[in-house]
Amino acid sequence: MLHSPEGFEEFVAVASPRLLRTAFLLTRDVGHAEDLLQTALAKAWRAWHRVDGDPEPYVRRIIVTSHATWWRRRWRGEEPTGELPERPGESPQEAVGEREWLWQALGRLPRRQRAVLVLRFYEDLTEAQVARLLGCSVGTVKSQASKALAKLRLDDTITFEGVWR
Repeated sequence: MLHSPEGFEEFVAVASPRLLRTAFLLTRDVGHAEDLLQTALAKAWRAWHRVDGDPEPYVRRIIVTSHATWWRRRWRGEEPTGELPERPGESPQEAVGEREWLWQALGRLPRRQRAVLVLRFYEDLTEAQVARLLGCSVGTVKSQASKALAKLRLDDTITFEGVWR
């Protein structure tokens, strides 16, 4: 039987809620977010002996890069239907219905711009931390954030008060 590397289980217990939130904000789907986090944690587990310092930025980068890879290789075998199946109960995301406009607006942004906004404003990382995580310059982070915010300002489904028109 394989044993977890030292400190890995504690890290998962402490960091999983924050990392799942990042995955959810990127995917906008609870199931995909859970799959993305599980994939990232499996990759981190295999490389745990190479992680130096705080492992959370390392795992967050795995999440972002795995999400980009999934998007490129997206499986197209599912067929959309006009009717959604019945849900057994209300999910935590449904309880935040008043913010649905934001999820939809974020979903219309390009992946890179969405990643910058999620990491910068939801995860409250500095521009330098986002740049390190995404493997780009601070200037790129600033320009991507500026472009993303400009697109959100022009989105005609959002009013300045943050409600539907």
